[in-house]
Parts: sequence; structure tokens; C-alpha cells
Amino acid sequence: MRALDQFADATAGVVYIHSSPAALCPHIEWALTATLDCPPNLKWTSQPASKGVLRATTSWVGPVGTASRLVNALRAWPMLRFEVTEDASEGVDGERYSHVPGMGLWHGSTSANGDVVVGEMRLRALMEAGGDIAAELDYALGTAWDEELEPYRSGGEGAEVTWLRREVG
Repeated sequence: MRALDQFADATAGVVYIHSSPAALCPHIEWALTATLDCPPNLKWTSQPASKGVLRATTSWVGPVGTASRLVNALRAWPMLRFEVTEDASEGVDGERYSHVPGMGLWHGSTSANGDVVVGEMRLRALMEAGGDIAAELDYALGTAWDEELEPYRSGGEGAEVTWLRREVG
């Protein structure tokens, strides 16, 4: 492996705004534009899982670490339900961030196929702690966030299809 070229410079990902009050939509677009240095071209549609809120999805391409910058921009509005993904690239794990009002933010590393990865050191710490390992693994995998967001992930009529799903395999 070449020492100077062992990590990717750019990657891609997706921003899923699962639910937003209509009044926030322009602010979200401004925040994403400022972070991505280009307009996100969001197409807002009604969210069938919850009346009175809107949803939108956009893909992005940018430097590694863009997902965390997008999340920082979106965290300004704690009433949003959103997810941001960053694809795995050479030398860099992927990431997924999930935000649910009242639960806050969850973050996990992902493999090239999108599975959440729990590292060896974290698993060893869970085993050594001697607590409820199943509950700790559920937390590490973001299970509670997945359960809360699942109804918001399915596409409504006229909405873009969202492939980010909890059930894999």
C-alpha cells in the first residue's frame, strides 16, 4: 500500500430528512447548501407516517468526514428525524448517524455493504463490564433508533424510494 495514497479523499452518502415541520424546510436547505457548497435540490413530500410534516432525501459527494459536518448542521433543530450516511471508501469505514427527537443522536461505523460494525475493543469492554450484553449490543447497533425511524423510512406515494432499512439479509 502506498503511504501517501492509503486513504480516500472523497466519498458519497445520503441525507434522509424523515420528518420536518414545513417552516424549517428552507432553513434545512440553507444549512445543507452551506455545508455542501452546492444546493441540495431537495424535493419535499408529505410524510405518511406523521401528519403535518415533510420528508426529503438527497445524495451528496464530498470529502471524507462530510457526514459529520452535515449532522452538525442538522442538529440545530432537535425536532427533526433524520439520518445521514457516508459510504465506506478506501482506508475509511462508512458511517451512519440517526437522530430522533427525545432520543438524540446515534452514530455507528458501517462496512462497505452498510452493516453496522461493532469493533473488537468495544465488544471486549462490553464483556468485561458484565452488564446486560444484549442491551448493550442493541445500543451499539442503534436498535432503538432503527425501531423509531422504521415507520418513517418507507416511501409514500410520490416520494423517492428509501433503501435504508433495518432488516438486512
